[in-house]
Amino acid sequence: MIDVRRLRNDLEGVRAALARKGVDGSVVDRAAAVDAEARQVVDQRDDLRARKNLLSKQIGEAFRARDTATAESLRAESKDLEGQEADLETGAAALQAELREILLALPNPPSPDAPDGASEADNVLVRTEHFDPARYGAHQRVPHWDIGTELGILDMERGAKISGSMFALFRGAGATLQRALCQMAIDNNVDAYEEMRPPSLVRTETVITSGQLPKFADEQYHLERDDLWAIATAEDPLTSVARDEVLEEANLPMRLMAYTPCFRREAGAAGRDTRGLLRVHEFDKVELMAYATPEQAPALLDEILQRAIGSVVALGLPYRVLDICTGDLGQKHHRQFDVETYAPGCDMWLEVSSVTWFTDYQARRGNIRYRPSEGRGTELVHTLNGSALAVPRMWAAVVETYRQPDGSIALPEVLHPYFRGATTISGR
Repeated sequence: MIDVRRLRNDLEGVRAALARKGVDGSVVDRAAAVDAEARQVVDQRDDLRARKNLLSKQIGEAFRARDTATAESLRAESKDLEGQEADLETGAAALQAELREILLALPNPPSPDAPDGASEADNVLVRTEHFDPARYGAHQRVPHWDIGTELGILDMERGAKISGSMFALFRGAGATLQRALCQMAIDNNVDAYEEMRPPSLVRTETVITSGQLPKFADEQYHLERDDLWAIATAEDPLTSVARDEVLEEANLPMRLMAYTPCFRREAGAAGRDTRGLLRVHEFDKVELMAYATPEQAPALLDEILQRAIGSVVALGLPYRVLDICTGDLGQKHHRQFDVETYAPGCDMWLEVSSVTWFTDYQARRGNIRYRPSEGRGTELVHTLNGSALAVPRMWAAVVETYRQPDGSIALPEVLHPYFRGATTISGR
């Protein structure tokens, strides 16, 4: 959530920044107008309270002076003010609630360094590494859903029978592979990131803090009976670990990591890249997340990006890095880089990590603060996150890239310790 003080002190600047994300300036103006009206009503209420306090003092003085008539007259005036104050209090609360709803819907202003653009077509390719399209043979140009069926390690048909379309059933070595990928990512990052295992179901306040609500409610699974939400990413619970807390600057940056299943309704995904594992409703992922001071945040953004790239490199896969333009930045994103790897069977570059700096947008929602080592008071932290490894697309890229002419899969050496002595996947 953006700082309302920015609307008061730099309305044109906020309008210009959000226009880069395609936000209509009238929405920003409405927020500023509601804020001004709310402050005016609060001022009126406070003036009445001050008048009531003065009357209370005068009533006491009148009674002590045995001036009953004056005391009763002042008491009647005070009672009338009570009704006016109650009306103003109700009006102020309604305006403040409206303002909060508008602010929750407004996106985070993009970084001045984020490239301008209207859509994902305008994302900037930063670099491509280890990619040579000529290196792939015909045996690698087979999509993972066909390989998985042939080897008996991926059963989309039975996954759909159990849970519906876009749910996967991994079998045998396919299940081992998805678990091995997660454990590898954890092992590669545990040197600096504290491993956690947060709940997969969270409260509404948790999803509001991360920024998934209210805008992305249709993309979430909601258990209405218990008012709990299935997490779309470990970012949801990890962002709320320090909600309503004050951290010490000496303890920042605070680096956290979690493996979790993730659940996404993908409500708008019908017919779009829905074959195999390209887009599924449930998947496993290892997430990196950090709380930081504003000064620490840029370096952490690069650190998390390099760690995301590290997972791809460890698996011997090519990758490319995209600088996400303003038209493709998410609601809460200030600056974002995507890491993609190439899947030769699909002949597609697949996003395997989004690394994002949220500034204080999430922290303001969750009231996450730190106490500076020098100075007084508290400040809002900055939050950052990125996927160390997301299973479905990385699974697909590994299976397609390492398929051999005989149809087996030669496992990358980094995964050998997790396969109980096996170095290949030859089917069930």
